[in-house]
Amino acid sequence: MTCLWLLAQEQPMKLLQPKALQKGDTVVIIAPAGILLHKEEVIEKAKTLLEGWGLHVVLGKNMFNNGKHFAGTDQERLEDFQKALDSKNIKAIWAARGGYGSVRILDQLNFSKFISNPKWIIGYSDITAFHNHLHHLGVESIHGMMATSLKNEPDEILETIASFQKALFGEDLTYQIPPSKYNRIATFQDTEKTLEGQLVGGNLALLASMLGSESQLNTNGKILLIEEIEEYKYSIDRMLQSLKRAGYFSNVIAVLVGDISNIKPNTTQWGSSIEELILDVLPKDVPVIFDFPAGHENDNRALIMGRNMKIKTLETNLIQIQFDSK
Repeated sequence: MTCLWLLAQEQPMKLLQPKALQKGDTVVIIAPAGILLHKEEVIEKAKTLLEGWGLHVVLGKNMFNNGKHFAGTDQERLEDFQKALDSKNIKAIWAARGGYGSVRILDQLNFSKFISNPKWIIGYSDITAFHNHLHHLGVESIHGMMATSLKNEPDEILETIASFQKALFGEDLTYQIPPSKYNRIATFQDTEKTLEGQLVGGNLALLASMLGSESQLNTNGKILLIEEIEEYKYSIDRMLQSLKRAGYFSNVIAVLVGDISNIKPNTTQWGSSIEELILDVLPKDVPVIFDFPAGHENDNRALIMGRNMKIKTLETNLIQIQFDSK
């Protein structure tokens, strides 16, 4: 097994980049998954945020429908998403929330008009289903806050909002995060090399659910992001083992670990930390960087899925993560 420190010899395909937003552009907020019960006020806050940046905002016709667990029936959620994909006036599609339900409509969407006029699709968690499929189609997307993230007051999520704005408007994204004692990058530090590759991944449960489908990722020569919430440690181990058996870690450049939040207690103790669990599953020659602020916590920095990313250790021991300019 060979771990690739730099880009794979066979370069991953450069993805289509939707145009950066400009003042006057239109963003649609839709709900492709979970129900938006009593969420009118927070959606209005999200609308106000975008309008404050000079953007025009429209809402999906069916987004407040009650489909029991879902924001309307599969057909209603599909209708809103398809209309957004096909519209020449819409420049970005912002998911109101995740939850569950994206995979139920994914294979019914027609992306032909979208490919000829790509636009940003934004969200995290359950929206990972779309990020994976878009990578398969060769289009970048944004892993970042959703409209219901505004349940928090803006001054509580300043970094989250600022990075989201930068991603939308095409500004450079560079982050510096403190080193974790669990980071496995010793060889990388010793050789003074930069880890470099396209960023792929997202929510761990969704990555596992994509296995065996046309939306399954090819991680060769790429950097894999994982994040998760409200799972048992044994379930996290099972999903990681599934990815390992599918070859996700065989030629990956590095694994970037976001928030693994609210781990469920189990009557049978696992016996190690979540960091140790992850390190135990991943091959020992794969660099692993922990504690990147992405996932279900308040600090959820925007990431460009499919964009080339560079990771290096600074003299201050901070980890610098930087995306290539557009």
